[in-house]
Amino acid sequence: MDAEWMWLICLIILLFVVLWFKWFYFHADGDLTLMWAERYGRSPAELRGKVAWITGASSGIGEALAYELAKYGVRLALSGRNVDKLEAIKTECIVQGSLKDDDVLLVPFDITDFSKHSECFQKVVGHFKKLDILVNNAGRSQWATFDRIFTEVDYQIFGTNVFSHVSLTRVVLPHFLSNGGGHVMVNSSVSGKYGIPNSSSYTGTKHAIQGYFECLRTEFEAKGVFVTIVCPGLVFSKVIERSFTGIPGEVFNGKQKETDKRMRTSRCAQLMAVALANNLDEAWISLQPFLLICYLSQYMPTFFRRVIIPRFLTPEKFAILREGRN
Repeated sequence: MDAEWMWLICLIILLFVVLWFKWFYFHADGDLTLMWAERYGRSPAELRGKVAWITGASSGIGEALAYELAKYGVRLALSGRNVDKLEAIKTECIVQGSLKDDDVLLVPFDITDFSKHSECFQKVVGHFKKLDILVNNAGRSQWATFDRIFTEVDYQIFGTNVFSHVSLTRVVLPHFLSNGGGHVMVNSSVSGKYGIPNSSSYTGTKHAIQGYFECLRTEFEAKGVFVTIVCPGLVFSKVIERSFTGIPGEVFNGKQKETDKRMRTSRCAQLMAVALANNLDEAWISLQPFLLICYLSQYMPTFFRRVIIPRFLTPEKFAILREGRN
């Protein structure tokens, strides 16, 4: 092959890469596997008739996922602490979906009260006679620098974001194993893929989620237990209002703006339903630039940390991005 043909082939490859990157950066809001599954994979409609238990369902992503699954005829157990809000969400699920009153069970409880986990699980299987999907969604964020966090806050946020999910999953796991399988979905975060400044406790919980549930998959997938770890980026929810700080008992009480660069919870829920229907191991769901940052940190870790972060992602710039500001 002469030099002219080689240059032509290289030019075509370069053009393809440029066009692909343009599409990825300006149009994709999930990892490439997830985008493929949404377009060519199984529809969430195939989940019809299954029973899903969603924790943290009284607001944010959990609420949106309840509406999304209800549209496809998934029967729901909804947990959270706000009983009035759960009642309203149940009504909306019935209106939006093809569900009846008995198809939506409310199981209100504090997820950090581990002594209630078995009791609440028995309510779910007592009502539906089975459970197919457990969605570990409850959680809280946190804003403070590493040196200004009291250890008590670390314990609190790990109890909510990690140990509550681990405990509830261990309660549900024997049921899945005795019934030939089941599906565990757990909400991690893009923070579980790289370190986010000013939230080391929160970021630590998400890295812990990755470790715990990767091991769960490795140990039990051959026995029919699927695990999907979801890594959302910024979404419109009340998560920053309720965030921990570094001081025990203090709430960050941050405010979001309509102009913030955040994903709608309804879109996040759509992609989560796709991930469930297609048994994806992991799903990154985010607007840019966090989606690109996931890829750089995963596949070019040293280059990302030694070149990209010092030049383009200083802690100050990260803080602006994390607030959803351009």
